[in-house]
Amino acid sequence: MGSRHLARSVAMQSLYEWDFNGDNDDQIDEIISHNMVEFGSRLDDNIFVKQLVNGVLEKRKVIDPIIEKCAPEWPIEQITMVDRNILRMGIFELMFGEYDETPPKVAINEAIELAKTFGGESSGKFVNGVLGTVYREMGEPMKDDESDKNKKTEEFTDKVIEKEAKIEGATE
Repeated sequence: MGSRHLARSVAMQSLYEWDFNGDNDDQIDEIISHNMVEFGSRLDDNIFVKQLVNGVLEKRKVIDPIIEKCAPEWPIEQITMVDRNILRMGIFELMFGEYDETPPKVAINEAIELAKTFGGESSGKFVNGVLGTVYREMGEPMKDDESDKNKKTEEFTDKVIEKEAKIEGATE
C-alpha cells in the first residue's frame, strides 16, 4: 500500500471516529494521534493525514451541501458514516487539493478504493457516482487543460457558498 493511500486510510478512519463520537472538533488531534499509532505506523510523516482531516473539518460547511446536492435522495445524516466521510475527503481533494500532487481522477479513484475497502457492497458505486457528479459540476478540471482548475473550482465553490448563505439567511 502506497504511503498516500495509507495516509488517506488513516484520515478516513480518523474522520469516522470523529463522526461516530459526535463530531467534536476539539478531539480531532487526539483521534489522529491515536490512529497514526494504531494504523499508520509505517507512515514517515503525518502531515498529509492532518491536512486531509483538518481540511475536511474546515470546509465541511461547503462540502456537505455539495454531497446533498449530488445525492439528493440521500440526506447527509442517512449516508453511512464511512461513505459520508470518504465523500467529504474526495470532495475536499477535488475542490481544495493540489492537482499537481493529486489529479482529480486520482482523488476519485482513491475514494472509490477506500469505499470498496471500508464500506458496504455498493459503497464503491455510490462514491463513484457522487464524485463523478461533483467532478462534472466543477467543469471537469484537468480533463483537457489544467490551467482552468482554479477558475472552474472557484466558480463552483462560489455558487455553493452563495446558496448556503441564502439558506442560512432564511433560517436566522
